[in-house]
Amino acid sequence: MSSDQDGTGAAGAPYPDHVDHILDQWSRQRPGLDVSPMGIIGRMSRLSRFLEQSIAEVLGRYGLNEPQFAVLAALRRAGPPHCLSPTDLYNSLLVSSGAMTNRLRRLEEAGLVKRVPDPRDGRSLLVALTRKGHRLIDQAVEAHTANEHRLLAPLGPEDRKVLTDLLRRLLLQFEDHRQPTPSRNPTHDGQATQRSR
Repeated sequence: MSSDQDGTGAAGAPYPDHVDHILDQWSRQRPGLDVSPMGIIGRMSRLSRFLEQSIAEVLGRYGLNEPQFAVLAALRRAGPPHCLSPTDLYNSLLVSSGAMTNRLRRLEEAGLVKRVPDPRDGRSLLVALTRKGHRLIDQAVEAHTANEHRLLAPLGPEDRKVLTDLLRRLLLQFEDHRQPTPSRNPTHDGQATQRSR
């Protein structure tokens, strides 16, 4: 990898980025203030904007936005029969029940999910992938993963591992440590359902 590609100059020193310029300005204007956290959080914030823009562009090719993709992905990775309750979904995706209701309505109108009775509670409905939704999320997640590999290309395997460990340590301060909910089975006899139509 060339020095231009890995973000360093000819002598191996990193090129200054936008956040470096901000930190330099603060160091001159407020020399007694420790603004070093801005170097980390500011870069995370700026990176998130670039990443979200790229992710949105890829998902848009499949007629999805990121929140819709997140719902379909949660159902797909839950395993057969790819069925969860709305509560499972909004707890997993950290959104309000109102926001989840809107997402589900749009996905249902597009024929990507359907509501099925919950055998454990006759007043409730579960959310299941349709065949159309199953096909679409499989296609979209392949393109999404390829895009993520491209976005992380400047980092080698060891850099990725170090960054993953550091981000996990930071994220664990805020997460509730809940495990993802396995797929619900919308049948009374406990037998696997046929793939949704």
